[in-house]
Amino acid sequence: MITGTAGFIGFHLANRLAKEGHTIVGIDSINNYYDVTLKSNRLAEAGFDASLIAYNSKVQSNKFHNYSFNQLQLEDAASLQLLFAIEKFDIVINLAAQAGVRYSLTHPAAYINSNVVGFANLLECCRHFGIKHLVYASSSSVYGLNEQVPFKTEHSTNHPASLYAATKKSNELMAHVYSHLFNMPVTGLRFFTVYGPWGRPDMAPFLFTDAILHDKPIKVFNNGDMMRDFTYIDDVVEGMARVMESTPKPNPNWDAANPESSSSSAPYKLYNIGNNKPVQLMDFITCIENITGKKAVKEMMPIQPGDVQATFADTSGLQEDFNYKPSTPLQEGIEAFVDWYKKYYKV
Repeated sequence: MITGTAGFIGFHLANRLAKEGHTIVGIDSINNYYDVTLKSNRLAEAGFDASLIAYNSKVQSNKFHNYSFNQLQLEDAASLQLLFAIEKFDIVINLAAQAGVRYSLTHPAAYINSNVVGFANLLECCRHFGIKHLVYASSSSVYGLNEQVPFKTEHSTNHPASLYAATKKSNELMAHVYSHLFNMPVTGLRFFTVYGPWGRPDMAPFLFTDAILHDKPIKVFNNGDMMRDFTYIDDVVEGMARVMESTPKPNPNWDAANPESSSSSAPYKLYNIGNNKPVQLMDFITCIENITGKKAVKEMMPIQPGDVQATFADTSGLQEDFNYKPSTPLQEGIEAFVDWYKKYYKV
């Protein structure tokens, strides 16, 4: 089961695993946080006829015989339980969430309903239906006001800067409780600014590319003094594909008198998935300018509530446990995104 398969990361992961022969059931609420047409077109790209999609109704892909889709909300506990009972999942990958830092300032209930209530329902289903491994998306935003860089999974995440970040932190805590109480194998993945083809229109790569190609001003927050660890989508999907096949074990060296947060006496583990090469915002804009052949019209702005100045992933855990390190260069990744954008929007 993969939740959020009409979303950016879920779309790419489901397609990759379906091509490899896994039997996939995807679910997504298809909410209107951003362009629903983009979500529908992702599903169409995966072989789903939009005219057949209806709430709590199974639709078969015409592209992958082993991939079906159900429009469903995680908040709908009864329907979720029925789906688990019917499908008998081995692995659950939760990528569904109400996303966005700034949106959480004005729509807090959406985050509590989807990211907290919905995740609790999912945990209950995983517990009662004997799931072998739950992998779920956390976020680099959990590091919040922490300014120690690079961000390590052992670092404190007790000072989130947005409600979105607080809900992701709550997911990590809730997941640990279920792992501890019910011996449920759980792995959390902290994603760092994921970008690439079919990407989210509320993210900087999309917003900047769209504005530059249409000669519109771009908003440059904190007057450009920001850094982000941009991570290409294929690197994230590769990391997830490796992690899902490896069930976490209790850490035999975990010390309750001096507890570190990335593992436990329970079968619980946390990893960062980032490029480990943060990029200055102004350099990022220059990269898009060079690839599009157009100059950006910059509107310098103060830092926004909920934003942090820098993100920088320490990925040593992934390297040690899976011999894997995201490595797609920014230039290569942005070229792929701009190429997709131009084809998709016929620019």
